[in-house]
Amino acid sequence: MTVLIEIRVPDVGNVAEIDVVEVLIQPGDVVALEQTVATLETDKASMDLPSSAAGTVQQVYIKHGDKVSEGSLIATVLANAEPADAASFVERRAEPAIVAPVEQAPLPPVAVVTAPATAVVTTQSDTSKSAHASPSVRLFARELGVDISKIKTGSGRKGRILKDDVKKFVKKVMEEGIVATGAGIPSIPAVDFSVFGDIETQKLSKIKRLTGQNLSRVWLNLPMVTYHEEADVTEMEAFRNALNADKAKGELKITGLMFIIKALVAAMQQFPSFNASLSADGEQLILKKYFNIGVAVDTPKGLVVPVLRDVNKKTVNELAAEIAEKSEKARQGKLLPADMQGGCMTISSLGGIGGTAFTPIVNAPEVAILGVTRAKMQPVWNGKEFEPKLMLPLDLTYDHRVIDGAEGARFMATIKYYLGDIRRLLL
Repeated sequence: MTVLIEIRVPDVGNVAEIDVVEVLIQPGDVVALEQTVATLETDKASMDLPSSAAGTVQQVYIKHGDKVSEGSLIATVLANAEPADAASFVERRAEPAIVAPVEQAPLPPVAVVTAPATAVVTTQSDTSKSAHASPSVRLFARELGVDISKIKTGSGRKGRILKDDVKKFVKKVMEEGIVATGAGIPSIPAVDFSVFGDIETQKLSKIKRLTGQNLSRVWLNLPMVTYHEEADVTEMEAFRNALNADKAKGELKITGLMFIIKALVAAMQQFPSFNASLSADGEQLILKKYFNIGVAVDTPKGLVVPVLRDVNKKTVNELAAEIAEKSEKARQGKLLPADMQGGCMTISSLGGIGGTAFTPIVNAPEVAILGVTRAKMQPVWNGKEFEPKLMLPLDLTYDHRVIDGAEGARFMATIKYYLGDIRRLLL
């Protein structure tokens, strides 16, 4: 039987608008199952949208520059399948489906397989109840760091706030020299570099643009402190090499990052303030009972941070497999926004590149981030003589509003304690 299958945007987390940056199909094209039909981009990642069926494209409902959301119709594909196959197709995606025959003589019976999108519920804070604006405008305001409740009336129908109103508000604030922190910051003057020689202009990816905006907000709003330390990982490295030697050819190898993640979570369990977030009004500390760790991954389009969930419940081998899978998805642009949400603390590792120390910026609303650089052999004095030890540089940046210097030092000492002898993680 011939079925008409609708390709829709899958669950991408609570994201109101997703940009369509490329459409790779047109009516009449023959597509294979899982073939990329479009490229979508959010403020955190670029993702390839795969075809959910193999067949001939009947109609395409999006174009470059459009904005879509979960459940938006992308295209319809005409495929040959038995009714049972169509049912199993829907079952594999664990989504409700409606199979309805389309009367179109003299063509064979056609069934339309649809996957109704789950309604996206947008919440708003008590302070913004008086502001009348669509979810897309609220998202736009959040991206610019604007408290939409401060825009009393908009230029839209019945005082509805539009994107232009948000832009005018930002322009007014900048003209008055006032930012959220209460201090005016002069802008960097524009320079015509072409007068000095040949130049080439490249547009930044959306990920880099919005990451830069977020990091600027964090830098201006968070009083950050970075604490540098070194951990003796000589025994840990010997144990890691022994584990990998026991693995069969082709099995996934264990890296030092797995042990760092386990040590970090063990320390977070002892210091709950590191597994917390400060409320928007700065009056309350929200303590989390789950342990999700973000791992910064370098991709051609920019830095993304996939989140490993419930790390405290997983083995080193399970973490290795999950990191390998999500890192590959990140490099291929297949991470969904949901894959990068819910982190409690982030690890930024430059160990594969080099360096001796750096100052990572906190990934707000988290309150701390752990930086890691390349370990190297050093002579360490044991009281009688120098011994060769493999020392791992660690850099802990934290929000000083939540964590004071003494607590930060104790937290890092705890991580060092576990990395110095990972058997302690079993206690």
